[in-house]
Amino acid sequence: ARAMLITLCYLYLWARWGPRSAALIRRTVRRLHRSRCSFTFCRCAGPAARQPPPPPSSPSHEEQVCLRIGNKVFFTDETQFLEDLNRWSLVLISPFIYPDKLLHAEHIAFVTESVSAQTDNLQKVPGSSKEIVKWSDYCSPLAYKPGEPYKLIAEASVDNFSSLGIAFMEDRLQMDNGMVPHKIVCKYLHELFLMSAGQGEGEKSKLEKESDHEDESNSLSDKEIGSGDHHHLHLSSCHECLQLENSTIESVRFASAENIPELSDDCNSKLEEKNDDCLARGIKRVNLAGKPPNVLIYLGSETAKVEFEQVKSILQECIDADSYTIYQLCEEQVLKDPWIDNSLLLIIATEEPISEENHKKFMKFLSTGGKILGFSSSFTFDGIQIKRKNKLKKTVHELVVSKMDSTEIKLNLLVSGCIFEEVMKEDTSKVKTLSRLNNADKDIVIVHLTYGDSGGEAILSQAHLELDINSMDVQTEEDFNLLKISNTKRYEVLKEILMSLGLSCELSEIPMLTPIYLLSSDEEIHLAFLKWLEGNVDAEGLRASSKVSLKFVSSLESKIEITPPLVPVITAMGSFSSEHFSLKTYQENLQTKKLGKILLFTEVTTTTMDLLDGLMFELPEEMGLIAIAVRQTQGKGRGGNVWLSPVGCALATLHITIPLHSNLGQRIPFVQHLVSLAVVESVRSIPGYEEIDLRVKWPNDIYYSDLMKLGGVLVNSTLIETTFHILIGFGFNVNNSNPTICINDLITKFNKEEGTKLKALTADCLIARTVTVLERLIDIFQEKGPNGVLPSYYKYWVHSGKQVRLRDEDGPIAWIVGIDDYGFLQVHEEGKGVESVHPDGNSFDMLRNLIVPKH
Repeated sequence: ARAMLITLCYLYLWARWGPRSAALIRRTVRRLHRSRCSFTFCRCAGPAARQPPPPPSSPSHEEQVCLRIGNKVFFTDETQFLEDLNRWSLVLISPFIYPDKLLHAEHIAFVTESVSAQTDNLQKVPGSSKEIVKWSDYCSPLAYKPGEPYKLIAEASVDNFSSLGIAFMEDRLQMDNGMVPHKIVCKYLHELFLMSAGQGEGEKSKLEKESDHEDESNSLSDKEIGSGDHHHLHLSSCHECLQLENSTIESVRFASAENIPELSDDCNSKLEEKNDDCLARGIKRVNLAGKPPNVLIYLGSETAKVEFEQVKSILQECIDADSYTIYQLCEEQVLKDPWIDNSLLLIIATEEPISEENHKKFMKFLSTGGKILGFSSSFTFDGIQIKRKNKLKKTVHELVVSKMDSTEIKLNLLVSGCIFEEVMKEDTSKVKTLSRLNNADKDIVIVHLTYGDSGGEAILSQAHLELDINSMDVQTEEDFNLLKISNTKRYEVLKEILMSLGLSCELSEIPMLTPIYLLSSDEEIHLAFLKWLEGNVDAEGLRASSKVSLKFVSSLESKIEITPPLVPVITAMGSFSSEHFSLKTYQENLQTKKLGKILLFTEVTTTTMDLLDGLMFELPEEMGLIAIAVRQTQGKGRGGNVWLSPVGCALATLHITIPLHSNLGQRIPFVQHLVSLAVVESVRSIPGYEEIDLRVKWPNDIYYSDLMKLGGVLVNSTLIETTFHILIGFGFNVNNSNPTICINDLITKFNKEEGTKLKALTADCLIARTVTVLERLIDIFQEKGPNGVLPSYYKYWVHSGKQVRLRDEDGPIAWIVGIDDYGFLQVHEEGKGVESVHPDGNSFDMLRNLIVPKH
C-alpha cells in the first residue's frame, strides 16, 4: 500500500507540473512491466469512449484507467495470456520456431488488432500530431492471423512498446498493410507453450528468474511495485490527469521510414535514439519491408526462355497472381540495373557457377532484407557449402521435409546430384536444415540461412521443386509414377517455402475472359459508329486484326466462344449492366469534344492495349475510341513489365491522333507527361480534393507523395503519313488497397487527418475525368507549347530539390531542375551547368543510371 501511495503521489506531482501524456505512458510501462500486469490501448466509438472497455476476463475483474484522449483509452489490468497459437501463422524466424531465441526478459509481447480502412468510421482526435509512426519500425513480428480484425503478435523493447502506444493514442500509428489499428494488448506466453516450443526445464527456470529479477539500484517504490500485488494505477479521479484527455499533442518533424525515432519522455518533440536491441528487429514478413512486389528469376548467362516459362508457370500456380509480378533477371541486368531496391524475391535457378561480381550483388540484395530461393543452383554462402554426389544426379529420391508446424512430410523429387554440407563456424544458428534425403547418409538437400540485420534470408534446394513431370527427362515408369504421386506434396512444400519467405500463397483464380460491350456517351455518335461498321466488317460481323479480332453481334444469345484472339462485341447498349462500371457516371464526367466517345467495355480482357488495334487506323477522327476493363490478365507496362490489375484499378487504353507538324507532334515524348498530369488533376481538380497527395513521377508514373507507386502510363505511337496514331494505356489504383496503395486510401487518410468527409471515388468517374483533362492539356500544348503545361506539371511532380546519380550507382551527383522542350529530364551537375539526361534502358527505375547523351 505504501508503494502504491508513493507512486500515486509521484505521478500526481509529475502530472500537476508537467501534464504530458506521452511521458505518463512511458513511466507507467517502465515501472510496471515486470509485475506482469497487462497494458491495453484501445479505441471506442461515441459515448463508449468515456467509459473503460469491458473487462477481458472475469466479471470481477477491475481494470485501471490511466489515461483517456478523445475516444482512446490506456489502462492496466491483470495478466493476459496468448491464446492457442495453433490457429496463428508463425513468422519463420521467431522465438516460436527457434526456442534458443525466446523473448528477451526486458521485451514485451503484444497483440495488435486492426481493421480495414473502409470500415473505420472514427474521427481523428482534434489537434493530434501528423507525424506517422510505422508499426514495423518499432517491433519484430512473430505471428499473424488474417481476418477482421487482422491480428499480429509482435515483440518490442519496453521503450518501443511505449512509443507504439503513444502513437496509437495520438492517431499516428500506421500499420504496414494499410489497415487501421484499433487495439494493442500486452500478453504473456503460457509456460506450457514455452515448453512445447522446445524450451528445456533449465532454460525455463532461467527465464523465470530473469523475469522476476529486479535491478538493485532501483528506487524503493520500483522494488515494491515490481514484487507486490498492487500493481494497478488508477488516476481517473485525479483532476490534473483528467485534463490530459483534452491536451493537444505537439507535432514532431516528419522522419523517413528508415529512421523514425522514438518520442522522448517529455513529449516535447525531442528525438531520442532508437532502442536497437529488439530480437530480429529488421525481420519483416508479408512484405513488411515495403519492397515492390516483384519476383525475379535468374537463369544464368543463357536467355533460357523455356526454363523461365517453366519456373514462372509453377510460381503462378502457387502465389497470389494479383499480388506479385514475375520477371526474368538477365545476365546483363545483374550488375547494371537497380533491381535490388525493386524486388521482393530473387529465384536463382541455374547450375552454372555464379561469378564473383554477381555473388556480391546477390549478397547485397540479402543485406537489404531481400529473399533468395535457390533451385538446384550453385549459389551458397556463410555456413554451408555444396558437395557433388554424381550417383544422385538426375535420380528420383524420397525426401523428408520439416514443416513450419514441426511435422514432417515425405515426397519423391528429382535431385540435382549435389548436397549441402555445413561448414564449422562460430555462429551455426544462422543455418537450419529443412530437408534430408531418406537414405543411409541422410544427405541435406534443403537449407534455410539468414543474413545481416535487415531480415535477409535464403532457402536453397538441391531438389527440383520447380520442375513438373513434363519438364523432366524421366527414364522409368516407376520414376514417373513416384513423381506424379508426390506432385500435390511438391506444391504443398513449395507454397510453404514461399510463405516462409514472406509471399502470399492465397491463390486468386485467373478469371475467364468476358464479352465486350459497345457503349457511347452520345447516342448520335453511337448510331454513326454502327453505320460505319456496316461497311467495315465481313458478312459475319468480323473485324480482323493480328492482335485481337472483334466479332460484332447484336446480342450474346448464341453461345460464342471467347478466346484471346477472338472476342465478341455486343452492340445493343440496352443489355449492358455492370457492378463495377456505371455508364451514367462516365457520361456525367466526360466533357470532351471527341476523345473517349466510343467505349469498348469488358469485365475481363487480356490487355486493353490490343482491343483497339483493328479499329483505330480507319475510324473517323471524331469517333474517339477508348477501351475500358475491370480486370486484365496480361496488363502491359514499361519495358515489357506487367501491371497488376485486380478489381479496383482504373484500366483503359485511349486512342488519339496528333498531326506531325504541330507543337505536340514535334514533341511526342511529352504525351506521357500530359497523361500522367491528367490522372493527377482528375482527382486534385475536384473541389475539396486539391490536397490529396497524388503526384507525378517522371517520366510516366503516378505516385502517392514520393513514396509509393499507384499508377503508370504506357504510350505507343505509329506515324502514318503526317499523322501520329497514339495508343495511351493507363492504369491506376482507385479502390484496391492491396498489394500497395490506392487513391481511396489517400482520401481516407486525408479525411482522418483533416476531419473532412470526402467521398471515395470510382474508376468510371476518374477515367472520364482523366480523358477530359487530357483533351484540355493537349489543346493548351498545341497552342502554347511546353510552357503552357509545365507550371502545372511542376506543381504536382515529386522531384523538386531531389538528387540523382548519373551513369551508375557511384556516378556524380546532380540536382533535378526540370524537363526540357522534348520531355527529357534536366539536371544540374556542379561545374557543368544544366544538361538533359536519358534513361539507360533499365525497366526497374527510370531515375537510376541516367545517361548524358553525346552531342
